[in-house]
Amino acid sequence: MECCRRATPGTPFLLLAFLLLSSRTARSEEDRDGLWDAWGPWSECSRTCGGGASYSLRRCLSSKSCEGRNIRYRTCSNVDCPPEAGDFRAQQCSAHNDVKYHGQFYEWLPVSNDPDNPCSLKCQAKGTALVVELAPKVLDGTRCYTESLDMCISGLCQIVGCDHQLGSTIKEDNCGVCNGDGSTCRLVRGQYKSQLTATKGKTPRDGPSLGLLICHSPLA
Repeated sequence: MECCRRATPGTPFLLLAFLLLSSRTARSEEDRDGLWDAWGPWSECSRTCGGGASYSLRRCLSSKSCEGRNIRYRTCSNVDCPPEAGDFRAQQCSAHNDVKYHGQFYEWLPVSNDPDNPCSLKCQAKGTALVVELAPKVLDGTRCYTESLDMCISGLCQIVGCDHQLGSTIKEDNCGVCNGDGSTCRLVRGQYKSQLTATKGKTPRDGPSLGLLICHSPLA
């Protein structure tokens, strides 16, 4: 009785074919990346504060075409701007104040939160109902919407999380903590008394209900 079974004549060939196929698959992944040159340095940030965008480029080394992107982006300058800096979109509109529109100068104000095309530069002439698209794209780093961190990059609105990463869906919890679980504050409800002076001839009365978020540090 034989202790083991003899391999059939076709077994080595099938095994060799499998190994070759696996090797080619792995090599094709490497070759695909190998068709690209290394990523270049990051560009200067589009903004000095308030959250901007920076890009990096790479060159296709193939005589035909390469699979994938030749440009990548990241956020930068994620620090608050001083109050006197003003709104970034408003700055772009006001840059057209010294350019005649249909033979006339206007003072341009930003039109924000356009649901159809939030990354175009639409401005309104002050004191009029005139709204004009002064540029097809706002500058990179412009917020898509006033109450969102999402930013316009190359004319497209890109999702930005509270961690300031492109493509991130992380949000702040009710306590204002990025990716928090809401455990660092508590909701306090109650009534307050209105404090009216006697000179007005009115007596104090109960005011509306009040909801406050009280923040606290977790116990050690």
